[in-house]
Amino acid sequence: MTQNVLVFAGTTEGGEIVDLLARSGVKVHACVATEYGRTSVKEHANVEVSSRPLSPEEMRALMKEYPVVVDATHPYATSISGHVKEACADTGAEYIRLVRPASECYEGMKVVDTVDEAVEYLKGTEGNILATTGSKELAKYTAIPGYRERVFARVLSLAKVVEACAELGFEGRNLFAMQGPFCEEVDYGMLVQTGARYLVTKDSGVPGGFDEKVRAARRAGAEIVLVGRPAEQPGTDFDGTVEILSDRLGIGLERRKRTLSIVGTGVGPGTGLTSAGAAAVRASDLVVGAERMLQVPEAEGKASLCEYVPDKIFDYLAHHPEYRRVSLLVSGDVGFYSATRSVLAKTDPSEYDVELHCGISSVQYLCARAGIPWQDVKLVSAHGKMANIVGEARRNGAVFALLNGRTGVTEMCQQLIDYNMDVTVAVGCDLGYPEEKYFYGTPAEVMGSDLGNLCAALVFNPRPDARCPISIPDSEFLRGDTPMTKSEIRALSVAKMKLSEDSIVYDVGAGTGSVTVEMALVAVEGTVYAVEKEEAAADLIDRNRRKFGTPNVEIIRGKAPDALADLPAPTNVFIGGSSGNLREIVDAVLAKNPRCRIVVNSVTLETISEVLALPSSCKVEQEEIVCINAANSRRLGRYNLMTAQNPVYIAVFRGTGE
Repeated sequence: MTQNVLVFAGTTEGGEIVDLLARSGVKVHACVATEYGRTSVKEHANVEVSSRPLSPEEMRALMKEYPVVVDATHPYATSISGHVKEACADTGAEYIRLVRPASECYEGMKVVDTVDEAVEYLKGTEGNILATTGSKELAKYTAIPGYRERVFARVLSLAKVVEACAELGFEGRNLFAMQGPFCEEVDYGMLVQTGARYLVTKDSGVPGGFDEKVRAARRAGAEIVLVGRPAEQPGTDFDGTVEILSDRLGIGLERRKRTLSIVGTGVGPGTGLTSAGAAAVRASDLVVGAERMLQVPEAEGKASLCEYVPDKIFDYLAHHPEYRRVSLLVSGDVGFYSATRSVLAKTDPSEYDVELHCGISSVQYLCARAGIPWQDVKLVSAHGKMANIVGEARRNGAVFALLNGRTGVTEMCQQLIDYNMDVTVAVGCDLGYPEEKYFYGTPAEVMGSDLGNLCAALVFNPRPDARCPISIPDSEFLRGDTPMTKSEIRALSVAKMKLSEDSIVYDVGAGTGSVTVEMALVAVEGTVYAVEKEEAAADLIDRNRRKFGTPNVEIIRGKAPDALADLPAPTNVFIGGSSGNLREIVDAVLAKNPRCRIVVNSVTLETISEVLALPSSCKVEQEEIVCINAANSRRLGRYNLMTAQNPVYIAVFRGTGE
């Protein structure tokens, strides 16, 4: 069987067919109409390229050596397709037409057969026009009255094309020299920028970005003038063409996995790419990222997708299989609060080989700016999420925080002031950009500075308290007349809770907040909801949370179980006071989390009876019940006398999950 194939390319699908054949050991001659079209064909030892229009005689001569012919030309290149098919008929070469599927619905569009008809229609309209039908027929738009002001042309970024457009009067703000296809956001932005009321386009199919144009035009309120496809030669789609070639050549043609390179662009306007990251971008067929990420020099001239939501990115890639090497640009470093984690979670390893290229993160940059090593810095993100910066600053000598711009800096500094934190703050704004700013001082001094837009901060505590927070002496709490769980009972109760750093905790009947505070100091990345019905006690909780630096305490003024209704599902619950509603409280907790861990303290016989009845009345399993009899020494002259506390029962339950 023959191993030589002639491919008329110039489209993304054509370039992919050439690459697929060449990697399978097939000798390929690729025909493209221009030097620009050559960019769609990857270099390979098995590939020869003609980069100019061929005469029918030249086609026939090539077909004697390459008897299998793939016509992968553009859907609108009917003249070329006709010549190719005719030459195949003359020489006996096998003709295989690769058809790019048309879009399914033209509803609401003005459909015409030619650019001439589109121009005739637009002569009778008012308003600006964005023409995306290419440079070859651009001269026809000059027949539109006032075309120099009304018509904006988008053409390929070639010097000869730009010169020809300028000769027709399309230049300056009315000419966009760019390589497509484009994402919806770029199309939408151009329509808005030009104030276009009409978008003239061809049905270039999914690979040509037609669907994106349609969505963008409808968002911008622009009417679509569609130059419909000419009558198409019968053929097959990409996968069908691959199947035919596999059969004719007697080899298995398998598309290799696509490459997804996630590239950290560093801080600033994407000037911090490593050499490996820059090489990955340059080798890509498609570059994806937020708008400011796509401004990196390495992405210039590349097909791009302005997007950062993983589901939308992979949906786009699923509809554009022609892009085999994709680079996703993320700010800073791929391993530091970037989109990398969420993208990796949605990446199909059978479809993509993934490469990660690190960049300079904001924490590295700001620590270098402050002149400190960053290996011992606690890393926190308060960008678009809650973070206990005060709690982390209390127990760490240095904390780095990503913040929500200048508002985030102001809120952080105000909280540090409210919680009487004796710290200094370094704030970097717009790091890596020409407008970069750096401030250092007390929270009050920094809060009054002329802050920038993108902000990160370092908080320095010269006296961090990294001690175990359990069993704080009773004398350190503000008490008033409110009963308080004693230190020994509190220590064991909190230990029985088995909290994690990110636990979501209820403290029901919180009293002075002594248990609340210790749990909040343990669950420093979580939240403790202190539920208290007495106003005086709730005020004490507020004073104690400020004294001990626990802003992750939320005070809920009210009586359980009603006060629990709007709270998030807890992981752990401590019940120090139930006001006779123990079973109802436990039921309310289990409705939110059927596997919740619950610790109940009781000192009265009546409450103990309620506790013992829980497994038969609620969906919980009893893990253990511990009775604590504690006594504290007190000095009487030269003697130490022991003063007994009331015995306390600590009961531990776990929801059955039913």
